[in-house]
Amino acid sequence: MHANARLTLHGRRLLVARVRDHGRPQSHVARELGVSRQCVSRWVTRYDREGDPGLRDRSSRPHHSPTRHSADTEQAVLAARREQRCGPAAIAATTGVAARSVSRILARHGVARLAACDPITGAPIRATRASAHRYEHAAPGELVHVDVKKLGRIPDGGGWRIHGRGPRPGATRRIGFDYVHAMVDDHSRFAYAEVLPDEKGATCAGFVQRAAAAFAAAGIGRIERVITDNARNYRGCRVFAEAVTGLGARQKFIRPHCPWINGKVERFNRTLAIEWAYRRPYATNDDRTLALSAWLEYYNQRRPHTACGACLVIGVSASLLSRSRLPASGHRT
Repeated sequence: MHANARLTLHGRRLLVARVRDHGRPQSHVARELGVSRQCVSRWVTRYDREGDPGLRDRSSRPHHSPTRHSADTEQAVLAARREQRCGPAAIAATTGVAARSVSRILARHGVARLAACDPITGAPIRATRASAHRYEHAAPGELVHVDVKKLGRIPDGGGWRIHGRGPRPGATRRIGFDYVHAMVDDHSRFAYAEVLPDEKGATCAGFVQRAAAAFAAAGIGRIERVITDNARNYRGCRVFAEAVTGLGARQKFIRPHCPWINGKVERFNRTLAIEWAYRRPYATNDDRTLALSAWLEYYNQRRPHTACGACLVIGVSASLLSRSRLPASGHRT
């Protein structure tokens, strides 16, 4: 019985009693109980045919599903999800099953969404929130999003993801953080990132210059706007402002306490954490840092990007500049 059902099991028995035991017209009973005449007729017919069991809830699932995928195919989809820990689009490319069918199979077997799972173990650990309000600029380079993600450094021999959170022999001091600086193009989602030792204004300025050079090498020759949050290393920092001006770009900031305005790079940070930083337990911090460039190449060249209007690969150069996209909704920044 669904949450808004007008008739409970008791109500259905009352309906049948008024029609069969008291001889009341079905239209009158329907008006009294606030349901349609068709509804009354359906429950009376089911009672006549099956008795009291006919008034109980039953699944609306069809008796036969001739086009449903075989059990072997479903197991292949589930195995791909466990091994790759990726979404329906990537699983579809691996298994040959349509992405929509992959979604149905995962839902049928109660598989949690990736965003709600631990990136290493795949176990569900959290709920998620989403917003339908979005924007998108018309061409690459019109707007780029910049942000910094802080990651705890990994001690030699591996951290708590390998050894657990208990005390470790010789682990007597904290070893600090890495700062992953990222730039994401608003239109194409082309991304560039570096692991740097801090998030000071001069460090951010140097990063944005190198990121712009990487964008130019990928075919995005001009950056018009750079949007960041309101951190001191971006807002009110002379050296960062000069770096942005040197690119021929205009500096923009999100509204205070509205991080979703910078959502493209915030979402990239989450993808980066899931697919690179926490994808596997690294033995040393250098191992993780060295793996970033290979992951970025995969992200920009081969990873499907459903946010781009279809399951497309970002690509570079002319293909990046000429790829058609679905029209965007929402406001422009």
